Order: sequence, then C-alpha cells, then structure tokens
Amino acid sequence: MSRSVNVVVVGATGAVGQEMLRVLEQRAFPVGRLRAVASARSAGGTVTFRGESVTLEAPSPEVFEGSQLALFSAGASVSREWGPIAASKGCLVVDNSSAWRMDPDVPLVVPEVNPHRIANPPKGIIANPNCSTIQMLVALKPLHDAAGLLHIVVSTYQAISGKGARAVDEFTQQQAAQHEGREAPVSVLPGVLAGNLLCDWKHDASGYSEEELKMIEESRKIMELPALHVSPTCVRVPVRNAHSESVWARFARPITRDEALSLLRSAEGVVLDDAVGPAKHPQPRAVSGQDPVHVGRVRHDPSDPQALSLWVVGDNLRKGAALNAVQIAERAFATR
Repeated sequence: MSRSVNVVVVGATGAVGQEMLRVLEQRAFPVGRLRAVASARSAGGTVTFRGESVTLEAPSPEVFEGSQLALFSAGASVSREWGPIAASKGCLVVDNSSAWRMDPDVPLVVPEVNPHRIANPPKGIIANPNCSTIQMLVALKPLHDAAGLLHIVVSTYQAISGKGARAVDEFTQQQAAQHEGREAPVSVLPGVLAGNLLCDWKHDASGYSEEELKMIEESRKIMELPALHVSPTCVRVPVRNAHSESVWARFARPITRDEALSLLRSAEGVVLDDAVGPAKHPQPRAVSGQDPVHVGRVRHDPSDPQALSLWVVGDNLRKGAALNAVQIAERAFATR
C-alpha cells in the first residue's frame, strides 16, 4: 500500500454506500480519514467503519476539504449538485449514479475493461457504469480482445436489491401476503414480483426501458465501439441479490468454445465454471457476496461459427456498484 487517502462516502446509509464501506475495509484500502455523508435528516447519526462509529454529516462544500477521494452513491440529483463541488476541492469523484455516465468529458470505467481511462479525468469525475453493463463487459472483454465484438443480444434477470432496500422489504411483504391469501402491497415495485417477473423501469416511446437503453449506450462508450450492436431485454426477477444474464455475442471472426473457455479461464475478474449439466451453472444464491463475475454455459452457436452464448452472474451491489468504484480508486491511487 502507498500513502493514506482521505475519503468521503456520499450516500453512506444506502445499500451501495454501506457496501462501499465494507469493500473499503475488506480490501484494506488505505483510508486515512473517513467522512460519511447522508441526507440532512440523517445527519448526526452514525455508521460503522473498521469497528468505529463515524458521525454522518449533511452535504456541504467543507465536508470535501482535505480529502482526495469522494465515492458517490446518493442518486443522480445529488451527484450533479455535489460532484463538481467535491472535484473543485481536490477530490477524485467516483460516481455510482447515472448523472455523468454519458458526459463525453467523464470517463465511464470498468477497471478490467478500460483502465486507461482512469488517469486524469477532465472534470475530476469518473462514472461507474450500470450494474448490468459492468458484469456483461467483464465477461466479454477477453473475447473481444481476441476476436472483435460486433453484436450483443442480452436478456437480464435482475435481482430486487438493484432497486434498493425498500423494494426488498416490499417483496418480502408480497411473499407473506400471497402465503396468507391477502392482497400483495404495491408501492415501490411497479407490480407484484413475488412469484412473477416484471419489466421494472420507465420506458420511452420506442418501447425500450431506461435500463435497456443504458446497456446500449454504456457498452458502446466503455468498449469504444460506437457502432456496436446491442440488443437488450431487461427483467426484474424474484431473486434478492445477484444479477444473471443470458448473453449471445457475435464476433468479427470465428471463435470456438475451447478458445473461449481458455480466454475466460485466464481473464481478470472472471471465474469460469465450465461444468456441463443440470444446476452446474453459476447461480445467484452462490455468487451473492462474491467479487468476481461468474461465467458458465459457454456454448458455440450451431448456426453461426462467429457467435457464442454465455451465462453471466454477478453480485450487483459489489462488482455491479461498490467494488467497481473502489477498484477504480485503487488504480487511481496505485494502492494495489
């Protein structure tokens, strides 16, 4: 480890903010001083870091002074207001919201995919991509490097934790209501998710959801492939944590299953499960709480020698959010 880094975590009481604190501690990031920021109504409360209580503070310009890193996970409006202020105080801002992802002057980074974009961000801000995009591109990057990615067709099976703690609580209430024969509550989720599937995002006039459009735009930006074809379908499933994805990818040249397995086996951030058979694929129950992206069910497309199908599972709160942000910081400050 190198010099200590003073850190501000904005959104420290949320699910991702709490995960950021755990990841900083677990990975022994060299935090010198930690300041924890939450809403004004939460100020004065505490969070725990390294076994000690840290008092929550409301956002202010002063809270960023003397710090070198600000991790944001408090929503796009907070990031748009306070991210530039934190950067003006000398912090590298790593933002988990959608606020800056498509800004051409803000790098959108997955460290295993485009680490060269971390150094010297023009606005002092680096954006964390959407959770679904992160795990998909970690799996596809080694294959792209070898064969040249042309087209992705992806269907996501996204866990409830991606919508936040209130959604998880409502899902639990829906399960209980169904078991007892009562009407299931619906306020946070757009419908009943217990025993069901939902397309759980706003849609535009094209019929695509916000989540699907994010996967298209972010994949092109991160991979630096503006003409990349991305065809997504995003679905919320009754799983508490860890997203799963069915990915079909077409490449510029033929690629065999054996070649793909060899590439994935040695890829950074990937755990390959090449077992074949019922229930031998990566599963969200097993992957939840783990750092790597798990890839299994690697299949050659029998009708297209240039295409492969993959099953990709990742913890959306860790690699899909908190861990990715901390990994960006580790590279920026050369702590690993």
